[in-house]
Amino acid sequence: MRNDCFALPPGVNWVPLDEAKERLRAVLPTVSDVETIAVGNGARRVLSQDVVAQRSNPPAPNSAVDGYGFAFAALSNADHHSLPLVDGRAAAGVPFTGSVLKGNAIRILTGAILPDGVDTVVLEEDVQIDGGRVRFEGLPKPNANTRKAGEDVLAGQVALERGTVLGPQGVALLTALGVSEINVYRKLRVAVLSTGDELVEVGTDISGDHQIYDANRPMLLAMFERLGCETVDIGKLPDDPVAIEDALNKAAASADVIFTSGGASAGDEDHVSQLLREKGSLASWRIALKPGRPLALAVWNGAPVFGLPGNPVAAFVCALVFGTPALAKMAGARWQEPTGFQVPAVFQKSKKPGRREYLRARLTPQGEAEVFQSEGSGRISGLSWAEGLIELPDGAAQITPGTSVKFIPYSAFGL
Repeated sequence: MRNDCFALPPGVNWVPLDEAKERLRAVLPTVSDVETIAVGNGARRVLSQDVVAQRSNPPAPNSAVDGYGFAFAALSNADHHSLPLVDGRAAAGVPFTGSVLKGNAIRILTGAILPDGVDTVVLEEDVQIDGGRVRFEGLPKPNANTRKAGEDVLAGQVALERGTVLGPQGVALLTALGVSEINVYRKLRVAVLSTGDELVEVGTDISGDHQIYDANRPMLLAMFERLGCETVDIGKLPDDPVAIEDALNKAAASADVIFTSGGASAGDEDHVSQLLREKGSLASWRIALKPGRPLALAVWNGAPVFGLPGNPVAAFVCALVFGTPALAKMAGARWQEPTGFQVPAVFQKSKKPGRREYLRARLTPQGEAEVFQSEGSGRISGLSWAEGLIELPDGAAQITPGTSVKFIPYSAFGL
């Protein structure tokens, strides 16, 4: 990662959100260390190579239902059919070892391998058993209620591609295909620290109203753990440049990427941005985003640094909008933009042009979007009240009840 990778072009003050994300996407490094783990331990891990099926799924033709099997060619075009039943049955795990002669039928259960001479199955609900014969009406389709060998995945086929974030669904697929071990990137290590003389650890005594509990750091640590990262808690730091520098050195030595909150602006006590500018590499992007300015992006001793705003809502939104896709890419997965959907609004807002805006929102039982009562970046209660974010475009917008707006649930960010 180049030390000047975040530098702004001369004369640029505000960076459009999409441009900022594209530039970030282009320069972020990816974890290269790989480890081999059991597939059952692979949830939320990122595959470091394509995974090839060791066997087909299903491995052999089988029945999709409980019913009676026979050769389709034995049927006539008559409306009624009556076939003699052979002795025995075919069940999952207990295959029928003989052959079913043309014109005969056999009892077969869901998942059972089709015996020789069987290519079609009728549902047991659609038949009558009468004196050792199976009777049914109508002409089924050839191969009805059966599954072909390998119709899901064939042996030797790529089942999941490199960069896939494995979920329970993928664990099930790979296990069914005979894959017992997978190669994955090691977990991304994310260091988190907070700065501010006003911050106090929860559970300790507060000496006055000038102090507040540090909510950002626990919030970010919980977010990154939920995303499958290994977190490194650097702690809270006073507004002391020496202490902050030591903490940044510790973070860079123990993690792949660093997230800070507070001190990212240009005030007297904004030592994070000052240190990053003087001893690291800093581009304090004035991104056209609300809430979320400033956002300091830098490199410290080789580790990318995301300097988030100190206000909790702004820190949360920046971590979602920038942090979640960035961490996915660094962990070896694809850059993942969240998928939202259009819903009618049940609120009013007159938006000025110039910045992308995100509002804390949730859906009503009728599927309409309502927003939190305040847009203040210090109103932390709105984060837990909400189920996601409303994304308003860069340009001007007039929102009234019934206007279609884009709702992005928290789950789309991986939370």
